[in-house]
Amino acid sequence: MTTTGRDSAIARTRPAVLTDFDDTAAAQNVAELLLNQFGDPSWKDVRQRFRDGHMSLKEYQEITFRNIQADRATMQSYVKDHANLRPFFRELWSFCQTNDIPMAVVSQGLDFYIEAALEREGLNRVPVYAVNTEFRGGEISYHYRHTYPGKEDQGNSKGFVVESFQERGCYVFFAGDGHSDLEAARVADVTFAHRSLAKFCDEEGIAYRPFADFSEVLVSVREFSKNGHESTNGRQPTE
Repeated sequence: MTTTGRDSAIARTRPAVLTDFDDTAAAQNVAELLLNQFGDPSWKDVRQRFRDGHMSLKEYQEITFRNIQADRATMQSYVKDHANLRPFFRELWSFCQTNDIPMAVVSQGLDFYIEAALEREGLNRVPVYAVNTEFRGGEISYHYRHTYPGKEDQGNSKGFVVESFQERGCYVFFAGDGHSDLEAARVADVTFAHRSLAKFCDEEGIAYRPFADFSEVLVSVREFSKNGHESTNGRQPTE
């Protein structure tokens, strides 16, 4: 990957916006909304095992959704009634569309609920890089198509998606909130960090910008689009 990484950022003049979904693009953790409503009561015990480091996010997700008591249509309907996107997501998407700037959701979550939340807002055209699912005979099967070759057992990789955009000549703005976003933050040109991602970035010395909604992302992308660069070189240390 000869054109990726911060050292080669000067060679990449086209901005791209990638954002995590649960607790970032969406104001809620939509997966947990569904598990609270339709999941087996034991799902929180499984979540704690995941948080304690005893299983991967891939394992946690597959186990908890395995016993969910609802079909795809029912869960999508519930998402449309109870989830919403963060402020300025729509405005950022509109700006990107107008200026031919790639923008996508990058998530280790499940495609069907992400698509439902976007559809609710009339944003069906937003590309989604997530876990692809199939519903057959009351069971869900999972397909991991956005990962480093040979590491499919680890689930989707946000770092892989960031680097794939950089390979295409994009200067990547990334927004995220949790541990699964850390690998993307390590390679993105500009990181907007919310909640625990900010803590992880502090621990690793990764510069980032605080994230509350997409207004600051929009300002930064607009500035880059206008000037062809950022006055801070894309990496702003936090105090």
